[in-house]
Amino acid sequence: MRVNPLNIILNKAFSADKKLYFISGNETTLMEKIKSKIIENIQQKESAQLKNIETINGFIDEVSLFGDKNIFIVKNPTGIDAKVLNDLKVSESVFIILPENSQKIKKIKNLFSLYKDSYLIDCYELDRESKIKILNEFLKINKVEISQEIYWFLVDKLDSKYILFENNLIKILELKDKLITLNNIKKILVVDESGNEKVFFNMLRKNREIVELYREKITTNADVNELYYYSKFFCQLIIDCNDEDEYRKKIPVYLFRQKDYLIEIYRKYNSRKKKLLLKLLSSTEGSLRKEVGLSLVMGLRFLLSFKKITIS
Repeated sequence: MRVNPLNIILNKAFSADKKLYFISGNETTLMEKIKSKIIENIQQKESAQLKNIETINGFIDEVSLFGDKNIFIVKNPTGIDAKVLNDLKVSESVFIILPENSQKIKKIKNLFSLYKDSYLIDCYELDRESKIKILNEFLKINKVEISQEIYWFLVDKLDSKYILFENNLIKILELKDKLITLNNIKKILVVDESGNEKVFFNMLRKNREIVELYREKITTNADVNELYYYSKFFCQLIIDCNDEDEYRKKIPVYLFRQKDYLIEIYRKYNSRKKKLLLKLLSSTEGSLRKEVGLSLVMGLRFLLSFKKITIS
């Protein structure tokens, strides 16, 4: 059964009640966080000891002399098939499988997605929506209040790797309430100043210039995801806002320099264009999830399609 990693991290009622956990993806810090969360949850309920094994091939279950549950951390998923999953279902042990990300594990992941007594957890760099969920929970738990300007600055500028995002949020607690200002936050936090958002704010330029800027700034799949979810936020504002007044109020304060540009884009939209934009978001998001290897191409295609809808 496939499960969102944030449902494990943010859900206080999460219970590690499965026998098998398949944690994959390209974001190793998030994978380690999920592994630790599962182990911690199990060990809070009963005595359990960790054991590392290379593969399940030839595996023989052993009962601890002290009656402890075994938690096996498996590095290599080779040899796992439907029969193996059924055999492991009767074991008293728990298996956490953390393979290196590869196309070779696709078939095994499909097995886990259909198997009810397991969790398939895909871990990738945080997108904008994930950052918002984590930040909201952090502010709620720690009873911290921040301005809208700081809120959106943190969402847009903090690193997309989970552990760096989390560590930066923890640093905010070192500031007393009155000292939580944008200037102070910039001093103590590791802020992403890559400027990938500049691509979005130059969307109305000539296509040739957009392509050149895109190729300069967007070089990895993570860059594509960051740009897409950044753009998606403003696309959703365009779609959801009923009038310019409402739209103005929802533009993050720290983007005061880009405010006129954003309003200019909003004024170009009517109900027909909003429907086209919604369709573009849906198709792009689906493609980015299915064809990771082609994300650089799809990111540029999205940007040019967004521009085409806007100026049509």
